[in-house]
Amino acid sequence: MARLARIKSTTGVYHVMLKGIDSRNIFMDEEDKLFFMEKLIRARELGEFKLYAYCLMDNHVHLLLKEGEELGVSIKRITVGYVRYHNQKYGRTGHLFQNRYVSEPVENERYLLTVIRYIHNNPMKANMVATQAEYTWSSYQKYLEAYKNIFCWVDTELIQSYFKNIADFEKFSYEENQDDCLDTRAFVKCTDEGIKDFIKANQHYSRIMDLTKTERDECILIIYKETGSSIRQLSRVLGIGKRIVENAIKEQ
Repeated sequence: MARLARIKSTTGVYHVMLKGIDSRNIFMDEEDKLFFMEKLIRARELGEFKLYAYCLMDNHVHLLLKEGEELGVSIKRITVGYVRYHNQKYGRTGHLFQNRYVSEPVENERYLLTVIRYIHNNPMKANMVATQAEYTWSSYQKYLEAYKNIFCWVDTELIQSYFKNIADFEKFSYEENQDDCLDTRAFVKCTDEGIKDFIKANQHYSRIMDLTKTERDECILIIYKETGSSIRQLSRVLGIGKRIVENAIKEQ
């Protein structure tokens, strides 16, 4: 059964978010972040995508990029090796990232600038630092270096073309704003009615008990991931046993 299609960007530019499953931390220390950065840099080289911005938080990652190869392939280059490293280091198995990666298309200049400011503001909003420049694990420092003609591997040229000097870039970055981007919407759990609406929009899910076990389990997993519902909630809305839902999720 095919997954729900992602919205394709006409510009090839996407805001991508990776989040830890059940909101767990995906980075436990700076060594973890450094290893992830190595994977990100290598993926950029192999996948030939342009990386405009990034920010590593404890339980999620933001990326702003223009795809070279297909976006999903590039994300796999970044995440697969990191999950293997993380699980081996911490003696765990299974998924590390929630859902598939979440992405949204960036179709115009205004939203491009909104997203980059939003990404760089993440550590401040989390009260981790007082200024963007203090945070080590985002691309903000890379932009400051680029304006000083210091080589950096982030693709800063496009954003620099909008701000003639470092003062203009900093002024924009610190402007008071109501920026609303991907992660304020992407991980909100659905109400029962929201799940029912999702099922109505995908009618084959409404006949879930008429499907083979394999098809049924795949349907349950997709609904679980796409709606952010709990096992108990999904059991209630679908009218099937909690154990059936649990087994469908565990077997994937």
